[in-house]
Amino acid sequence: MVTAIGRRMRLFWLGASMAAVGCVTPPTGFESRATPEAQGRMDGARQVRYPEAPFSGVKEDFSRWPSYANRLRFPPPQKAALPGELKGDPAQGRKIFLDRNKGPCTGCHLVQGADVWPAGNVGTDLSLAGERYANADAVLYQYIYDPRVFNPASLMPPWGTAGLLTPQEIAHLVAFLKTQKGPLPPETDPARNPNTRPRPAPYFGDNLDPTNNPAVILAEDAIKTWRQRGPAGKSCVDCHGEVERMKGVATRYPKHWPQYRRIMSIEDVIAWHGADATGLALRAQSAENVNLSMLIRMQSNGLPVDVDVTSAEARRAFERGRDRFYQRVGQRNHACADCHDPARGGDKFLGGRLLATTDSGLTRHFPTFRTNFGIVWDIRKRMQWCLLPLGMNYLPADAVEYAEIELYLASFDRGKPMSVPGIRH
Repeated sequence: MVTAIGRRMRLFWLGASMAAVGCVTPPTGFESRATPEAQGRMDGARQVRYPEAPFSGVKEDFSRWPSYANRLRFPPPQKAALPGELKGDPAQGRKIFLDRNKGPCTGCHLVQGADVWPAGNVGTDLSLAGERYANADAVLYQYIYDPRVFNPASLMPPWGTAGLLTPQEIAHLVAFLKTQKGPLPPETDPARNPNTRPRPAPYFGDNLDPTNNPAVILAEDAIKTWRQRGPAGKSCVDCHGEVERMKGVATRYPKHWPQYRRIMSIEDVIAWHGADATGLALRAQSAENVNLSMLIRMQSNGLPVDVDVTSAEARRAFERGRDRFYQRVGQRNHACADCHDPARGGDKFLGGRLLATTDSGLTRHFPTFRTNFGIVWDIRKRMQWCLLPLGMNYLPADAVEYAEIELYLASFDRGKPMSVPGIRH
């Protein structure tokens, strides 16, 4: 039922921001209990962000662009004519096409060149763009400046309208793409081409083996927090017993908590109910919170996800989460669905990364040890990072908007077994 609903809505939301942002407004008056760097608060003209990589690499503030928490709208499609005085340089265009700080364009498009790796195939193969657009410089320019003029549902950012590329840079790109002509040289490395690249095996070792996944040790050590009495004179164990009694609990999260009038994840419950009951500071994104979340979730490993999406409150939250999944936000005008809806990014490469889709199970292995950063991320931190480099300031880690997106994603995992903590690159 959930899958069918999601597919019916897909056509409605394809390529458009929401017509009425107010229709997805969640309960208000919920002040964040996340760590300071996880709250997304503003310090003057800049957002306070996590100090570590990869967040530390994104310096720009995106307050003027649409997000889940404001009513800003992205500029409408803009027609743009190729300025006659601009002369494009193919060499400069190629540099821009490969520039990781600009896109890179190779994240979605393949072009000629043994050094073009990793290239993605979310977008059109442009290896023969010079033949396809032989006498269509103006069309190419418009496609790059704002492709929505031709296709309102285009997944490509409107580079010119968003101010991500200057008219001169776009002219350089047009000149470069006009050089992409046949015959194509023989492919010496099948991995260079995303259409012939072997699919990576989804294996990082046994995620529940502490000798392979350091997060297991962190989770098991969180038993100290479970048993710790706080200033209120109580511990988790005083009300809930030993943590083994939590078996099956995590399969039902996120869920609605009447006490707080919102959908909450395990991490939210720890930050609010846990802190209220014990007096301990268990802020979202703190090590104490994330590790305790892993410990609680581990008690349900092997059990099927069973989130509620049918009760009145859960249904409304599910619908808000679904709507945000398809809502375009940020400077690059992207939606979560652009990468994770099977109908859009299914079995496609974004650069060298094979995109995971909703039907593959996105939630049941979180929190997850990230081997490339050497730390544990819960799914909220993953959400914060997903859209930050796409031009949206992140919301507080415990924001209700994220909780409702998490509920929508978890609905696709119903019946699939939990396996926490995960391990991913």
